[in-house]
Amino acid sequence: MTPALRRARVLPLLLLALIGALVWRTQPAPVPDFAAVAAQPGSEAVLLDRHGRELARRRTDPDQRRLDWLPIAAISPDLVRRLVTAEDRRFWQHHGVDWRAVAAATRSRVAGDGGRGASTISMQVAALVDPALGRAGQRGAVQKLAQMRAARAIEARWSKAQILEAWLNLLPLRGDVVGIDAAARLLAGRPAASLAPAENAVLVALARRPSAPVPAVLERACRAAPDLDCAAIALAAARLLGARQGVATTDLAPHVADRLLPPGTTGLVQTSIDAGVQAMVRAALDRQLAALAGRNARDAAAVVVDNATGKIIAWVGSAGAASRAAAVDGVTAPRQAGSTLKPQLYALALEQRLLTAASVLDDSPVDLETATGLYVPQNYDRGFRGPVSVRTALGNSLNVPAVRALLLTGVEPFRQRLFDVGYRGIDRPGDYYGFSLALGSAEVTLLEQAAAFRALALGGRAGPLTLDPRMRPPTTPVIDAAAAAIVRDMLADSAARAASFGEESGLSLPFPAAVKTGTSKAMRDNWCIGFSRRFTVAVWVGNFEGDAMIGVSGTSGAAPAWAAIMLALHDGAPPVGWALPPGVERHRVAFRPAVEPPREELFLAGTWQPVFALATAAEQSPRLVAPSDGAVIAIDPDIPPARQFVVIRVKGQRPGLFVSVDGRRLPGLPARWSPVPGRHEVALSDGRTTYDRVRISVR
Repeated sequence: MTPALRRARVLPLLLLALIGALVWRTQPAPVPDFAAVAAQPGSEAVLLDRHGRELARRRTDPDQRRLDWLPIAAISPDLVRRLVTAEDRRFWQHHGVDWRAVAAATRSRVAGDGGRGASTISMQVAALVDPALGRAGQRGAVQKLAQMRAARAIEARWSKAQILEAWLNLLPLRGDVVGIDAAARLLAGRPAASLAPAENAVLVALARRPSAPVPAVLERACRAAPDLDCAAIALAAARLLGARQGVATTDLAPHVADRLLPPGTTGLVQTSIDAGVQAMVRAALDRQLAALAGRNARDAAAVVVDNATGKIIAWVGSAGAASRAAAVDGVTAPRQAGSTLKPQLYALALEQRLLTAASVLDDSPVDLETATGLYVPQNYDRGFRGPVSVRTALGNSLNVPAVRALLLTGVEPFRQRLFDVGYRGIDRPGDYYGFSLALGSAEVTLLEQAAAFRALALGGRAGPLTLDPRMRPPTTPVIDAAAAAIVRDMLADSAARAASFGEESGLSLPFPAAVKTGTSKAMRDNWCIGFSRRFTVAVWVGNFEGDAMIGVSGTSGAAPAWAAIMLALHDGAPPVGWALPPGVERHRVAFRPAVEPPREELFLAGTWQPVFALATAAEQSPRLVAPSDGAVIAIDPDIPPARQFVVIRVKGQRPGLFVSVDGRRLPGLPARWSPVPGRHEVALSDGRTTYDRVRISVR
């Protein structure tokens, strides 16, 4: 066989192999379903309320700005017509490749006239769907052939309308802006359906060269739209290619968005928030802060909870135009609790049958020895009321009776109860907090407050709260249902709080509702938390920087906003009250002496007594009032020893009562003792019975 014949036989084989390799190399990827492409989320995550209404949105893709998929019917028909005419005027006739345009582009290249393009809209969509086909202007002959085959494959599976819709949504237009919707909203500041013809002409020019300088864009726009005045196009170009517009959107729940839309989140995220309630709560807080102008109150936060489900329907982390730290989430920021922990303390004391709602506590000065010195609780108004019932003590938020109740329950059992009802941040041993825990020295969050008060609304059943509309977190019994019902009744009793808050305090609503206010040390935090049968509302007012407010108390700070929110929540549908659970009895009681008028009162079964009488001085067991057990006394070296005395005070009477120090009897009551360095035991006795003793140190 001659070499020429051999070459003649080999060349066809090589040609077939080359064609086969080319076919294999240009094999298009499987065409995805149009629905799958259209369902791809944009570069922004959107927070929705329980009804699907937009609450907020966050950009989550740093490389491109593409909004949610926009149907072609929502795009200006004039813009669609101009784009198709400029980019692919035979789009509706060809099957993915415009061979006439390909031939014209080939002739242009051969003649050296430059790179006239021949890409159809279908070919561009193929490259936008499959990035492996390369970028425009950077494709070689093989990639171009692959793009053509991919376009024909798409034409075989998608309709022309679907191809055009995909192109309009995936088309890069300027910088990181992708898609007609993003371009319309970010460049023009309006929806894509409402663009003017001059603006459409500018977008048509950008479709060919997204990064072109403004003069080149204007020149192409005027050339592609001979029916329009070029001066009008120039004005539109200056507007669209200048400073970007923001996407017109609501931002009703920015702190929830920060919580549920972290970087990397895509698509739609639905919450249990109700947009209408959220807006109402924000407005109520803004009005209240405006009313407090001049009192150094800049910030407020609120939570609204559906009691039955535990779903949060409003979460306002920050309100007020004067805020200097609006990014702080006041719903989760820990703040000092103030008097808002007292309902849980009395519920525990009732449950342990240490107290009843009619039990009398002594609201008088008391000194309590602690590891760091004497603890001397004071009431809010610095006054004392003497003997008061538990109902009056809780209604008027008296501090000293609360501390006396804590002495009965113990600090650690109370601390554990607070943790169980939802105050998860109160997690250190009781000794860490001490007696001041009764007065709210611990820090809590507004979310914890809402969870704890909801437990009282649910008759002692506590459970977590949720923003997930699909969840209904379970609840478990934490407080005795009967004790919870009695505390709930005391919190709803307007008459019980009238002495401190007045008859028209703003805490009384025209339907059954329980409420408790609280103010932290130096008026830094102001709380109002309460509930009806349907909702729990927790409100905080203060300053995120921690500086004190001026003359803002529980009833003047958070309470008006709480009342406004509660009234709006129940507008047109006032709730019914609570039925008393088994184990609660109603009986008439009297007090002797008449420290309070006779009344009907609620009791746990078996704890009722018809008369609550104060012990007379003769009936009270004598005790040492001062010095306190563990007290440390220092002798002043600059004062003559003969003029330094410790006065030992006694409460109670018994015949023959006297005080002794280290077994040495002192004359008189109160007794005076000249201190000497060392450790000493002070005893109170009548010679037969020792009623009290304390140990002190003298330095």
